[in-house]
Amino acid sequence: MTSHSRTPQPAPLGNWPTPLEAMPRLARSLGLGADDLWIKRDDLTGLGGGGNKIRKLEWICGTALADGATHLVTTGAAQSNHARLTAAAGARLGLGVVLVLAGTPGSSAAGNLALDGLFGATVVWAGDVRGAALGAVAEQVAGRLRDRGAVPALVPFGGSSVLGARGYAQCGRELLAQAPGLATVVVAAGSGGTMAGLVDTLGPARVLGVHCGAVADPAGTVSALASGLSDTTVEPGSLRLRLDQVGEGYGALTEPVMAALTRTARTEGIVLDPVYTGRAMAGLIAAVEDGDIVPGQRTVFLHTGGLPGLFGHPAALAAAEAELTVGEADLTVGE
Repeated sequence: MTSHSRTPQPAPLGNWPTPLEAMPRLARSLGLGADDLWIKRDDLTGLGGGGNKIRKLEWICGTALADGATHLVTTGAAQSNHARLTAAAGARLGLGVVLVLAGTPGSSAAGNLALDGLFGATVVWAGDVRGAALGAVAEQVAGRLRDRGAVPALVPFGGSSVLGARGYAQCGRELLAQAPGLATVVVAAGSGGTMAGLVDTLGPARVLGVHCGAVADPAGTVSALASGLSDTTVEPGSLRLRLDQVGEGYGALTEPVMAALTRTARTEGIVLDPVYTGRAMAGLIAAVEDGDIVPGQRTVFLHTGGLPGLFGHPAALAAAEAELTVGEADLTVGE
């Protein structure tokens, strides 16, 4: 597909601005003031179960439609939130969707995979590949679609391109209006576009990214995307980026992440996922413990969605079920 020289226009897919809510009980449990910690609810973007990818897909899909696309082709892990929301965007816009996912068919199609099917997407399993190799499979799929007369648009991994990152530059502007005096916004750093867009609007000093293991070079990835949005270069060394929450790898559940999921659920009734928002919250907690986030300053946690992924993660489900308290049959209120 050829890109248009005119300014791209986003396709309307989400509900903006998303709410900003206080988290006083979680804040106090961390030793912060009740008014210090807030949550930006980008899990409530509306389409397809919500999540941060909608902001990116508005720009990417708007350009695809302008270029006459008939199909969207994208890549991801088996439980990719981005793949699920690309499938939902295709359904909303009347575009066919092919998801090229790493791995092989398993015994269960729970979590995001179930929703991929519900939205009518076609899944192509790429086997044990990641990165450029996964992208190469997507290119092959797009070629086969072209051979059949279709017009496929390749959507980048995670929706993270300079074009997609425009959606989070807009989110940064929402935050400036909603949270005067904002000191830090904490965000999961996956494919990089969400953090890059925020950095473009808020500057590197106010954005704390927590690496989730989705890319090999998170600082370089975010730097390149943020620089693409700006007239100046954003140096990798200028970024606030925590690398301490990856554990054994992208899909592996760690004790700090499970503790963060439990703590957030029990203080605020907010559900996080074990790969992205759980790691981001574990990073926020660690940042308070080591003094990078301090009382008296306004901190915003960006909830990027991902709830369906919890139900496709056997280890996280087992850990959550183990937390269940079963009372005695004759237990009465007040005892």
